Amino acid sequence: MKKIYNYIVMAALAVATLSGASCSSDDTMTSINTDPSKAPSIDPNAQLTTAELQTYGDLGMVEIYRNYLYAFDQQLMGCWNTTNYGGHHTVDNNEMSRIWTSLYPTAVKNIVDAIAHTDGKPNLNAVANIYRVYLMSVITDVYGDCPYSEAGQGYIKGIANAKYDSQKDIYYDFFDKLDSASMEIDAAKDKVSGDVIYGGDMAKWKKLANSLRLRYAMRISNVDPDKARKEFEKALTADGGIIESSADDACINYMTTSMSFGQESYSDYRGNRLSQLLFGNDPANNPSYICSTFFNKLKDSGDPRTYRIARFYYDGLMSATGTDNRVDLTDEMISKGIKMEPCDPGAYSWDAWPTGYTSDLLTEMAKTNSKISPSLAREVRPKLANNFLKTNNPGIIMTSAEVDFLLAEATLKGWTVGKGSVDDLYWQGVRKAMDLLSDRYGCKPVTDEEFNTYKANNNIGHTTEQKEESINTQAWILHFTNPAECWANVRRSGYPKLKSPDEYGWGQYLTGGKEIPVRLCYPVLESSYNKANYDDALQRMGGTDNWHTHVWWDKKN
Repeated sequence: MKKIYNYIVMAALAVATLSGASCSSDDTMTSINTDPSKAPSIDPNAQLTTAELQTYGDLGMVEIYRNYLYAFDQQLMGCWNTTNYGGHHTVDNNEMSRIWTSLYPTAVKNIVDAIAHTDGKPNLNAVANIYRVYLMSVITDVYGDCPYSEAGQGYIKGIANAKYDSQKDIYYDFFDKLDSASMEIDAAKDKVSGDVIYGGDMAKWKKLANSLRLRYAMRISNVDPDKARKEFEKALTADGGIIESSADDACINYMTTSMSFGQESYSDYRGNRLSQLLFGNDPANNPSYICSTFFNKLKDSGDPRTYRIARFYYDGLMSATGTDNRVDLTDEMISKGIKMEPCDPGAYSWDAWPTGYTSDLLTEMAKTNSKISPSLAREVRPKLANNFLKTNNPGIIMTSAEVDFLLAEATLKGWTVGKGSVDDLYWQGVRKAMDLLSDRYGCKPVTDEEFNTYKANNNIGHTTEQKEESINTQAWILHFTNPAECWANVRRSGYPKLKSPDEYGWGQYLTGGKEIPVRLCYPVLESSYNKANYDDALQRMGGTDNWHTHVWWDKKN
């Protein structure tokens, strides 16, 4: 924890240094315009720390996950933010632009600047390049064509209006950059001190680079299958190997911070702000409700993760600073056979008030606490379990479970993988996905008996299509805490097959079209301040900035 604290101090300095930079034409003006409290340069290690921590530590940015992506993926539904924006397909440019307007001026700018100042530091250069690829994948997967080759070059080269690269060109460069970065790594050379993912372990960074190549190859498999197969197979034979166990999982390490939603929460990246946001700024009245699509898929299949991810809480005693006073009614509801009523896509938690029940547990507690009401209604809607509401939860980049699902699908496609059968790789991935909950979130471990019972009752399928659906539905469950990757893979694979909120009776509220959106729109200011490049991108993407326009790789066979 002390090491992470030191990193965040350096990260804060990295932000201040770049944001405080100024330029002038002569020494006098330089003296006048130079802030003596800000250093003229910053250690690239600190800039790496900033980029890594911002990924899940930027409270303003991760709003986009709660407001849109969790709704589009139908994993959460019911709280005002999720239903109002994503559940009702509400076009709001400020909300849609959060990833763009957060990552470009901070994480991307820092990582690009770090790359430019790593002469004689091949390992740091390689790590920064790998993470730049990852950050840019989040941006392009959400928006489509975007500034890439010239992004973050304003301070270095004076490029104020970066061109938008085509997504195809961006992805092709991803493969080149990851390949070269992996080959550049040499554990005997410079030490990387600002890394809060692997702590500077170069062998693991090699594995991440190669594993990301698998992810991006699969991403383009529908639109560019020959290139996808070539890159996937090259990554499997690349030096350093791939992520194969949980010990190699790429997770950002965060620390416990205040749950308060004060101004400091927006500038302090030390904690996992997605977890804090899911806890909620009014947790007793607006918690994270699990969507019926997600809950029913888990429950109906007898998935042992069901009540590890979803719980039923009475929140009448809950404070705004923690979950200690929540009363867990899950076991009582299960034993009494109480009907569980998750929110359908497009519904608020208070829409079609559920029947509720009178709790024996709360009846007993009410004898000594007048604040408790034993009669329940909204409490029969499943909520996100406390384990996922901690600011020291990891920020997931990539896991061995995802790699197994990628290998299973590649094997299904007939690519040269050589890692086992489709079925074996699939079940290996499912087991690891279940273990992730106990390894990273402190959930009760899934026992071998639970896993074997689940496996016996849920086969992968017999046809190619059935197996592809099973693999990617499991990826959807796995990626619950990795919303950007979850949405990208749902769109790419088409699984699970999600129905529009219109089919659940909420069509009259869908102001942005009845179909589930497939990208987010560019910030409005781009059409003014970077108009020429913005217009060029729109011409390649159909002529209008529409969130029903598919990005390049989102093409079904």
